[in-house]
Amino acid sequence: MTNTNQRPRLALTLGDPAGIGSEVILKALADSEVIQNIDVVVVGSRDLLTRTYKNLTYNTENLPALANPSELTVIDVDVPDSGEIITGLGNAVSGAASFAYMEYAIAQTLAGDFDGIVTAPIAKSAWKAAGHEYPGQTELLAEKAGVERFGMLFVARSPFTGWTLRALLATTHIPLCQVSQTLTPQLLTKKLDLLEECLQRDFGINNGRIAIAGLNPHSGEMGQLGREEVDWLIPWLESERQKRPHLQLEGPIPPDTMWVKPGQAWYGNSDIKNPADAYLALYHDQGLIPVKLMAFDRAVNTTIGLPFVRTSPDHGTAFDIAGKGIADATSMKAAIQLAVELVKQRYS
Repeated sequence: MTNTNQRPRLALTLGDPAGIGSEVILKALADSEVIQNIDVVVVGSRDLLTRTYKNLTYNTENLPALANPSELTVIDVDVPDSGEIITGLGNAVSGAASFAYMEYAIAQTLAGDFDGIVTAPIAKSAWKAAGHEYPGQTELLAEKAGVERFGMLFVARSPFTGWTLRALLATTHIPLCQVSQTLTPQLLTKKLDLLEECLQRDFGINNGRIAIAGLNPHSGEMGQLGREEVDWLIPWLESERQKRPHLQLEGPIPPDTMWVKPGQAWYGNSDIKNPADAYLALYHDQGLIPVKLMAFDRAVNTTIGLPFVRTSPDHGTAFDIAGKGIADATSMKAAIQLAVELVKQRYS
């Protein structure tokens, strides 16, 4: 999209073909408000979309509207042994397929065919079974795009108040026992750089307020419950405040209380003033447990640091309900809408 008069061009990958990706995509693309004034191409398998459409249409009562695959623009990505894919069963074949969909979408986006990618969920175990050793889609995107600075930012807009929650993870898919060794001042500086750039470029926020979590209970309580805060986290934060006087950097906030204000801002059940523009959590569950409690059905994962927009619904493949017609497409709709907003913001 070279100017604001053009329509954003998005690639939607089907994710693991044994999961709910095809269902939530068909439900999302049936919503006229979601697809208004954008060009959408589904990357994956027209045959899979058609089989999903027929199965749900013929076998599901009270089914929400579905987009007809015959009316969609679909790019078929050839995958060996695709006939062995079984709905609800992620395996090496389904993992190979979802990986191939991603590779194609990334390559075409880097070539300029798309402004962004919206990815349906994949199963990391299926990728591994297919021989692809990546912690997730985020790392594959970063590698193919040739970037070393990237992050997982979760975005959700409250249906109660309209407030927008933004939460960045400092560390992502690593065991909990490795978190304290992985966290360093250098890593947090990179994440803060990314977050500041993202707020400016993607959300138009130049002088933002960023809340930063502590690592230990009560943020270490002056070294009594862990020394990371005293030894380096607090000095690092003081240094960053000096370097970034235009930002309001709050913290390190005890992890058990950092999410009180966002919860109040989300539900609108208090007179809370000035919640932060973004929250920096130090590890996966510290950030995603509260995000999913508040916004499980509408949170969006966006990869920041890429040369293009990437969003994804904040849920998994849901193999246990695949093919049953009960998957909620709210997060997929939100992922498409956020991708459109980010593309337009970047080109405004």
